[in-house]
Amino acid sequence: MKKVEAIIKPFKLDEVKEALGGVGVQGITVSEVKGFGRQRGHTELYRGAEYVVDFLPKVKLEVIVKDDQVDSVIKAIADAAKTGRIGDGKIFVTTVEEVIRIRTGETGDSAL
Repeated sequence: MKKVEAIIKPFKLDEVKEALGGVGVQGITVSEVKGFGRQRGHTELYRGAEYVVDFLPKVKLEVIVKDDQVDSVIKAIADAAKTGRIGDGKIFVTTVEEVIRIRTGETGDSAL
């Protein structure tokens, strides 16, 4: 099993959610986060004063999938989240040792 984490622009969430549903993802965790990458934030004006916004609003998605689903999940996220502009985000894939469904006690793939 793998954990696929994606940091994306907030306005792309609905498109990514639909794309994941289209490739068979049944569960997803979404968190509102803030951060920056190469763009290092930006400068804004507020009441005539200039200030730097270091941390930009982003959305973090977490999905646990079977090994054979990883490539289709990555492609679905990347295609749906891409705008072609800086700050589109990142996708991280890590190995998951075990999953346990609390309600039933199921483990492994059957717990997904």
